[in-house]
Amino acid sequence: MFIAEEKTITASTGFSDSHENPAKHIVRIKNLNVHAGEHHILKNVDLEIPRNKITVLLGPSGCGKTTMLKCMNKLTDLYRELEVSGNIFIEKDDILNTTTNIASIRQKMGLLSQRPYPLPVSIYKNVSYGLKLKGVRDRKLIDFSVEKHLREVGLWEEVKNRLNAPATSLSIGQQQRLCLARGLAVKPSIILADEPTSALDPISSKIIENLFKDLKKHYTIILVTHVLRQAIRLADHAIFMIDGEIIEQGDPEELFKNPQTEGLRAYLVDGN
Repeated sequence: MFIAEEKTITASTGFSDSHENPAKHIVRIKNLNVHAGEHHILKNVDLEIPRNKITVLLGPSGCGKTTMLKCMNKLTDLYRELEVSGNIFIEKDDILNTTTNIASIRQKMGLLSQRPYPLPVSIYKNVSYGLKLKGVRDRKLIDFSVEKHLREVGLWEEVKNRLNAPATSLSIGQQQRLCLARGLAVKPSIILADEPTSALDPISSKIIENLFKDLKKHYTIILVTHVLRQAIRLADHAIFMIDGEIIEQGDPEELFKNPQTEGLRAYLVDGN
């Protein structure tokens, strides 16, 4: 069982000063707290997300993983009952304390949900939607971008002869890749993935996982999962949470082979 008095264990020397190698980390969170009335959802969260790596947020259901993602792209603004405090730096901008337009903040982060939500239009229009929102009107440029991002998610060869077909005609695994392509079209620097394979069959899940391994060359991926084996397969950096707190974080090989807290030890036993 989780021992309440356990302190967060880090594989590094702790939360670094903002002047210490800022280029290494694309996201830095300091003293993040989220309340919903008397319910304390996230508790004094400090963490750093390395650039161009897959960072996995791991932990049991209800531990605050999804809320963490919502804080990063300010979806928490949609919930009046949520009170958010602290600092979230994306690059050099503290998005919780800025006058920057929320839409521009969200464009830096492509969001992949548990279930795919394609727009009720064609495959082509799903990918071109974000480009048009950004004011792109050149048809050749749009065509080029649609093909580029469908290729990026391994979908082009499967759909190139039916781009005008409804997106809903695709399988659920294809729809998830289409949603990923739609997110990539607005040129984000971060992909937020909230249990993106939980509704997929094993083959589609493997395709998504392999895509992430390739996409991290150009994007930072923050993946929420409660599946231990998936975390072991994908994580370059791992963060383990219980009850809104970060219990351990750091190099996944070290965390999973040599857990320092009873909470993570118990989770690893249950996960196996």
